[in-house]
Amino acid sequence: MGQLVIKQTRCDLCGECITLCPFNAITQQGDKIEIGPGCKLCKLCLKNCPRQAIGLTDGKRPTIDKNQWRGILVYAEHHGGNLHPVTLELIGKAKELAEVVGHPVYALLIGDRIGELAKKLLQYPVDKVFTYDAKELRHFRVDVYTNLFADCLQEVKPSIVLVGATSIGRSLAPRVAARFRTGLTADCTTLEIRENTDLVQIRPAFGGNIMAQIITPYTRPQFATVRYKVMPPARPVKEPWGTVVNRTVRPEFLQSAITVREVAPREEAPGITEAEVLVVAGRGVREQKDLSLLEELAALLGGQLATTRPLVEMGWARYTQQIGLSGRTVKPKLIITCGVSGAVQFSAGMNTSECIVAINKDRNAPIFQLAHYGVVGDLYAIVPLLIAQIKKGREKIAL
Repeated sequence: MGQLVIKQTRCDLCGECITLCPFNAITQQGDKIEIGPGCKLCKLCLKNCPRQAIGLTDGKRPTIDKNQWRGILVYAEHHGGNLHPVTLELIGKAKELAEVVGHPVYALLIGDRIGELAKKLLQYPVDKVFTYDAKELRHFRVDVYTNLFADCLQEVKPSIVLVGATSIGRSLAPRVAARFRTGLTADCTTLEIRENTDLVQIRPAFGGNIMAQIITPYTRPQFATVRYKVMPPARPVKEPWGTVVNRTVRPEFLQSAITVREVAPREEAPGITEAEVLVVAGRGVREQKDLSLLEELAALLGGQLATTRPLVEMGWARYTQQIGLSGRTVKPKLIITCGVSGAVQFSAGMNTSECIVAINKDRNAPIFQLAHYGVVGDLYAIVPLLIAQIKKGREKIAL
């Protein structure tokens, strides 16, 4: 289906098309005539424009030669001399996707004195590690990192770019994607690939009620940010084969509107994302003071207390303790849910946990469909028994 367009260089703003349009779809915006979505393609304006300033396109979207874009590139995020764990998860997924279409896997590393990190990346299934190493890159500045990121993509031309859905990744990826006028899907939980190299980007939508499948068939590269803890990390290879390619940091890349005056390290408190054991409080908890019961159970197991969204909204817990689509994604070895119904929004944030134990007095609660072990009963009766048994077992060991 075609589309009407205004040739602004020919238009003298006579207003004839505005008067003729029976659908009021043509308007004057400042010194331009614009055709709105109400246009029904009656073509009265096209036939009667005295300046022939209206044209008809064929409606076809421009296409790109996908063969000119090859490879899957992972942005290697790092902090304090250590790779962010999401980087290894992305490398593992990139290798899996690359094997389907026969593409290489690349990594992009930006920072100061990052030679050792580049060598560490080569221990994983990466064909090339592109580095931008300069003292001016010691601290993250989004505009400078965007310049370098775009320079690398312009040279390498990867078909797919994967970035962790971290605070840095979420600020960096959209800016780079905008440079290439290409699509980006945020917070993906699953990635698949078609034989024609189209990336199927899957993420929860409409509050987690559906899983949307998104593709970017008309542009390259294809960008996706991926949640942490939703994919298994890459394993080291026995015989590394990759190489490091040092890229030039040109002076114009370092021009920035941001000045870093001081960086104050924040004391890192243990978060639920890294915890191997979690005890989760749901709406079955009657009062805020009752959370101490679950905290005791978590402490005995060497874990942490987490919550569902309603408890955070009531002010009973911090946002950093929330599991779910609007909270944290976790993958502990053991998770015990107490009074949690198991709504989709919550389940999507913990369904890859190694062992799920559910305690709920409603035997029809959705959480039991997900749990490896289920206990039908009141958490106020079950949890004290668990605590007592754990303490009793430890006393026997001590003896």
